[in-house]
Amino acid sequence: MIELPEIYNDVQTVLGEDGFAIPTNGVWYHGTSSALVDSIKENGLVRSGDKAFNQVAKQTMATIGNSYTEQREPVFLTQSKALAYFWAEHCVKRRSVRFEGEEQPVVLTVNLDDDNASKVRPDVGAAGLLMIKEGEGFMMFIASLYEQAGLKPLDIDLMKAEREEYLTKIGMAYIDDDILSDSISA
Repeated sequence: MIELPEIYNDVQTVLGEDGFAIPTNGVWYHGTSSALVDSIKENGLVRSGDKAFNQVAKQTMATIGNSYTEQREPVFLTQSKALAYFWAEHCVKRRSVRFEGEEQPVVLTVNLDDDNASKVRPDVGAAGLLMIKEGEGFMMFIASLYEQAGLKPLDIDLMKAEREEYLTKIGMAYIDDDILSDSISA
């Protein structure tokens, strides 16, 4: 289980009986690796942005004789620093398999103007979490946040959940646009 640093523990302010509060001030969070922060500061959050990881995957597939078509993924966001930290840890672990060096989880604050904030959507693709090991860990992490907040246990069937529940119950969102660097702070 992930040890959540107190600085990212915002559960008491963003998690209530109805789930995670949807930001009304345009403030969202994105979890990433310290190795990517300089690029993000320069280029912003770019869809499918971990170019080095994507290049290694492409080379690996070519080595074993398979073709690789890179998918253009959106920028994933959440309304909770705690959830962004979970995904930052996941990013660091995923990259550690391919790259040497000490990387640390980083939570970025993303300030969206009204126009961009209106483009944030619930990430129903999170149903795919059921198919990967990280998904089980994420659901356990979410359950621990609900418990910490003194709420009844999370009851959601990701295969049957309403679209909005992905956002309110498990804090999964995305925007299918790049986010400019001047909207981002660490």
